[in-house]
Amino acid sequence: MFVFGLAVVFKLISIQFMQGDKYRALATERVVKDVVIPANRGNVYSVNGNLLATSIPKYDIRFDALTPSVKNFEEYVKPLCDSLSKYSGKSSNRLEKDIRKARANKNRYYLLARNIGYSDYIRLRNFPLLNLGAFKGGLIVEQKTKREHPMGAIAQRSIGYERFDDKGNVTRAGIDGAFGVKYLRGVDGKRKKQQIGKGQWKPLSDANEVEPKDGYDVYTTIDVNIQDIAHHALLKQLEEYEADHGCVVVMETKTGEIRAISNLGRNSDGLYYERLNYAVGESHEPGSTFKVMALMAALEDKMVDTSTVIDTKLGYKQFYGRGIYDTHGHGKISVARVLEVSSNIGLATIIDEGYAENPKKFISHLQDWNLNKPLGLPILGEGKPIIPGPGDKIWSKNALPSIAYGYNLKLTPLQTLTFYNAIANNGVMVKPKFIKAVKELDDVIETFEGDGSNEKICSEKTLKEIQGILKNVVVRGTGRSLYSEYFSMAGKTGTAQTEYWMKDWKENRRYISSFSGYFPAENPKYSCIVVIHKPSVEKGYYGADVTGPVFKRIAQKIFTDTPIIDEVQSLDVRVAEVEGEFESFYETAQTYKTVMPNVVGLPAMDALALLENMQVEVKVKLNGNGIIKEQSVSKNTKLKTNQTVVLKAS
Repeated sequence: MFVFGLAVVFKLISIQFMQGDKYRALATERVVKDVVIPANRGNVYSVNGNLLATSIPKYDIRFDALTPSVKNFEEYVKPLCDSLSKYSGKSSNRLEKDIRKARANKNRYYLLARNIGYSDYIRLRNFPLLNLGAFKGGLIVEQKTKREHPMGAIAQRSIGYERFDDKGNVTRAGIDGAFGVKYLRGVDGKRKKQQIGKGQWKPLSDANEVEPKDGYDVYTTIDVNIQDIAHHALLKQLEEYEADHGCVVVMETKTGEIRAISNLGRNSDGLYYERLNYAVGESHEPGSTFKVMALMAALEDKMVDTSTVIDTKLGYKQFYGRGIYDTHGHGKISVARVLEVSSNIGLATIIDEGYAENPKKFISHLQDWNLNKPLGLPILGEGKPIIPGPGDKIWSKNALPSIAYGYNLKLTPLQTLTFYNAIANNGVMVKPKFIKAVKELDDVIETFEGDGSNEKICSEKTLKEIQGILKNVVVRGTGRSLYSEYFSMAGKTGTAQTEYWMKDWKENRRYISSFSGYFPAENPKYSCIVVIHKPSVEKGYYGADVTGPVFKRIAQKIFTDTPIIDEVQSLDVRVAEVEGEFESFYETAQTYKTVMPNVVGLPAMDALALLENMQVEVKVKLNGNGIIKEQSVSKNTKLKTNQTVVLKAS
């Protein structure tokens, strides 16, 4: 017994003095810990200062029912419950009963309010008893942030996000994801919390040990007005043609700044939403929009000129045992006309006859234009282009004529647009830009300018010839249905088979419709590409029918909203001619400033724009989308400041 007692005493002394620091640290670690306080993520803005993404602080207010002294608790519990009653609408007596029960049960983590905003947080922390703070009043405040997109679903995927799952894996999409680590994320803070029960921790003090440092704000190149136009123009066409998915990109010609990017895919219910960033991430066979690149190579090498006559037969010609078809037979036509009518046979003949003996010479042009390389965008998930060459697995004798009209290779929509934008920009290719500046409040941290390159992609002669042909595509070629004598556009239609290697293709044909071009044709301000995948064959699938109208609608709405050429003498006349539906809109906007106009029959977005830009500030609530069917305030009614107007749309 004496030896056993000595062993116990020795062990106690050992724990107390020799291992004491270790166990004291372990005990502290188990009951007190540093908790990360996430920094407020920086905001994402449009080029004109509109908020695209922001972090909204949210708060949970809890009450440590044991902390207040008996005197403070009894003196302030009734006023606290009265204040909580006015805030929540619950009975004051019931609230007091619950709080007293929490104190009796030694509840140190009683929930008073969950997921409230900053103004409500300030209001609650000034309630009686809670205003005494954490040590005297038992106030427990837990803060978290929630990412919000004020524009809703419009451009949501392109604006992006940064998300972590339960295992710590991160997904970074769009602009928010691309610039999150370097600029938006900020530096997290720290706060000590003490364990007060199983799985429950309370802050040790009101203040943080290390205050979080908010992230920088990112100003993008997106223009919300153009983005809205592009989104709704694409959505309308996707719904009309019951297509699988599609994308639109609008780029400023001189700078390469992306003014709008919309990516819409269909879910199982047939509704469209920003599913994936198709414009950046989806490589596919471009079809006829690639014919421009092929012909430019041949013109540069003087294999042909625009007046060279090409025999396109009657719509069918064999190349190395494989037949190539045209939609219509054109016979013998000029090289310029080959591109205007988008002859597959014509382009295949030009490229095969010019480069069959030396295909590397043709492929080298595509490589010089960097079409075989990704654009190197900061946005993650950029699609990989494929330009095969002699010796590759997918190369054969038929590869060259196939590439000539846009098959047997892959490009992303943004790559195609970048090339067309170079044609519009007098031959100078500029890299697409999504971000303009990084700021901390009003202080500019970093700006993003062009790459400074003035090297042209081709000779001046080739450039002028291609520009003339692209203009004639709209005037008298495959895009002639888009022609307007009051507004000039230039571009190329595209219709490509997709999934043609699948066994059921003949029974269930699938196409990719596209249109890539720029406007106005004479002095381009913007370039634009529209790509729609798998439109309903019964309703139409040609690029001029499916994607061309989207391009035209975007171009003309931008034109009417923002005049971009100095020669326009009467914008009102052009509006009426360009798009008749705008005549009544502008007339109404000029007439009704303080009284309610008749918006029934207008598109929902036009009605919202009309009411939100009146001299009287009104609140507009829109139910549904499409065309306005009902308005809660009658026409010619005098509007009051902050009056709510309810619109019902079909």
